[in-house]
Amino acid sequence: MMGAAAISEPTEALKWCRLLVRRRAGNFYWGLRLLPEPRRSGLYALYAWMRQADDITDDADDPATAIQALGAFERTTLEVLDGGSVPEDHIWQALSWTASSWSLPRQPFVDMIRGQRDDLSSRVIESSADLVDYCQCVASTVGLLCISIWGFDDPAAPELAVKRGIALQLTNILRDVGEDAAVGRCYIPASDLRARGLDQASLVAWRRPDACEALIRHWISVATSHYEQSQPLDAMVSADCRRTLRAMTGIYRAMLGKIAQDPQRCRGIPGVSLSKLKKIRIALSAGRAPS
Repeated sequence: MMGAAAISEPTEALKWCRLLVRRRAGNFYWGLRLLPEPRRSGLYALYAWMRQADDITDDADDPATAIQALGAFERTTLEVLDGGSVPEDHIWQALSWTASSWSLPRQPFVDMIRGQRDDLSSRVIESSADLVDYCQCVASTVGLLCISIWGFDDPAAPELAVKRGIALQLTNILRDVGEDAAVGRCYIPASDLRARGLDQASLVAWRRPDACEALIRHWISVATSHYEQSQPLDAMVSADCRRTLRAMTGIYRAMLGKIAQDPQRCRGIPGVSLSKLKKIRIALSAGRAPS
């Protein structure tokens, strides 16, 4: 239900967000299309904000300058979330409307920006706990914001949304091992690599095939476990949003299954992906599933 203090819908800003999602969010777009309005536009606005945060990090030539830009981005975000002045840019107009309409919590936004700072500071993922913390910052936060817009009827839903976010981000990490290495990033825990006599370079080169495959299959198993543990979430969100959650999850689980068929695929540039037709089929299948 939309909040009593909701502001007028910024039509042009939301149209811009929708076009951005269609252009840049291949794995989410087909699931988000299944949402009813106005929730669909709310998710488009959230994606636009997240894309901007990612771009500040991913497009950075100088980490120090990017950290400054991220700080300014965070200050504007909190100003908008707290009901302060709203810049004219489409991203802020859309975020203001979305935050007002569904009374979005501010902490997930703060945590997500913390995850972006970790990327800029070249934080070493030393342990499994470090990796889970990173996944919670950059992905579980998304899950918490999504269910705030979708609505849910069980107090266990936020905890399960955190687990689902971890599963989705682990899938992202496993599909992009090669791509991340090419830009100097490694999300596979250093302690896991050492335990198997590996480092990032030997993993990407697949120099010890048995050890490399065992490591990737371990994290496939962890991701699969988080998908399974969070399964009850699908029945907790509002009925008219469940097919979107099923579709988005189905697309990522299909990518994880593709990696499981041949773990060496994680080394590829570009990373593991599904065809547009496959994504549409998953989305349509989710739409036919009982709610």
